[in-house]
Amino acid sequence: MTTPRHYITTTIPYVNARPHLGFALELVQADTLARHRRQRGDDVRLLSGTDDNSLKNVLAAEAAGVDVRTLVDRNADAFAALRDPLALSLDDFIRTSSDPRHRAGVERLWRRCAAAGDLYRKAYEGLYCVGCEQFYTPEELVDGRCAEHGTAPQRVAEENWFFRLSRYADRLRELTTGGALRIEPAARRNEVLALIDGGLHDFSVSRSHTRARGWGIPVPDDPDQVVYVWWDALGNYVTSLGYGTDDPAYERWWAAGDRRVHLVGKGVVRFHAVYWPAMLLSAGLPLPTDILVHDYLTVGGRKISKSGKGTTTVDPVALTAAYGTDPVRWWLLRDVPRVGDADFTEERLTARADADFAGGLGNLVHRIVTMVHRYRAGTVPALGTDRFAVTPLLDVCRAAPGRIDAALGDFDFRRAVDAAWAIVEEANRCIDATRPWELARAERQGNADAAERLDAVLAALVTACRVLGEELGPFVPGAAERIARQVTPVGGALPEAAPLFGRLQEQR
Repeated sequence: MTTPRHYITTTIPYVNARPHLGFALELVQADTLARHRRQRGDDVRLLSGTDDNSLKNVLAAEAAGVDVRTLVDRNADAFAALRDPLALSLDDFIRTSSDPRHRAGVERLWRRCAAAGDLYRKAYEGLYCVGCEQFYTPEELVDGRCAEHGTAPQRVAEENWFFRLSRYADRLRELTTGGALRIEPAARRNEVLALIDGGLHDFSVSRSHTRARGWGIPVPDDPDQVVYVWWDALGNYVTSLGYGTDDPAYERWWAAGDRRVHLVGKGVVRFHAVYWPAMLLSAGLPLPTDILVHDYLTVGGRKISKSGKGTTTVDPVALTAAYGTDPVRWWLLRDVPRVGDADFTEERLTARADADFAGGLGNLVHRIVTMVHRYRAGTVPALGTDRFAVTPLLDVCRAAPGRIDAALGDFDFRRAVDAAWAIVEEANRCIDATRPWELARAERQGNADAAERLDAVLAALVTACRVLGEELGPFVPGAAERIARQVTPVGGALPEAAPLFGRLQEQR
């Protein structure tokens, strides 16, 4: 039996500015899925990167008074540097402007689609949003402005290469409705189906060399044009695997992989669930198996972003420096819903961390370890036959892995965290119901049944802590490791009880 292979990717953001917390959400979600599948014994490859070949980056460099390469390198480095502050277990990181794997793969993809008869050149005039790097029809605008960025699009007229997207409408609908191309949540799947049913129009896949300021990958055999940034960027999912250079990683993770999973924000669903699968169909390549869509983070109701009208941003590096990695990851996974935007404040982050880490997990583990030292000199009793009212706790512990698997399979991080948190709640109920301190008092008075009952209770409570240390690993790896160390014997006894988490609101 072969080990399942999961290839998990994030989108690659433009590097016109430094990273913000909204993209950190996607990174943490992808990392959690990757850590979880590794924990379950699967082979996993986790990819992120940066989208360097964008007109947005060119314009940002001009506004900053620096050359494009300088700005792109500086901001791309900032995205790559998120690995440590967010505790990301990335296996690969691709930069589309400088990674030698990328251009070769984009050129091969282009030539495959051209050979299929799906690329043609024509003159075009339309309304172009630089923020989205996309043409819009007047009907798609809101009061004449891009709904995503709140800016009026530019009118652009030029001759470009076009891709025959219209040719693939029926096939895309069949794949989406049949589940071969899984899009979650259902509201986003319905959005994609509505786009298809509304009629798919061929789209421009190149830009003039002049308008692109010479930045980007030249169109094969047509150096007066550069490859459209979305065509370029979407290709990273296969170019990073060596598609175009005959690297065996492409066969292992894409062509013969079990799951090809893209995590994307709701603003780019069209590109990932319509354009990209159509490009792959044209090139004769396998499609992604899963497109998992998250909504936005907001501040005061305004979308967090790097640029655009009324820009609101939150620096994830500064946030982790102030409060720690695990509190930031925990808020993103516990408080952000599967469907709907989530409004962020530092007060909400610290309140959640204090309630759950210091007041919940930390308090529970400290109480249990303290009791093991007080009543059993630090030695954990064996987990024997249960007949002492600890069955509910052990049942919750046994059920947690399956409940977490099911929730993450549904791309529901909040429900997955709740499945782990049920252990905390049941452990506290167990302590309240069994009252170990009273059992210890009865034991000192010579009650053998109380002694046996206390052993069973302490063993079950430590078991619960160990399961928490294991199952919380994909979500908050640092916190999980601290829990695991606290309930792992050293020289036959648990380490002395020590506070695992401080209160963040006292640091504000």
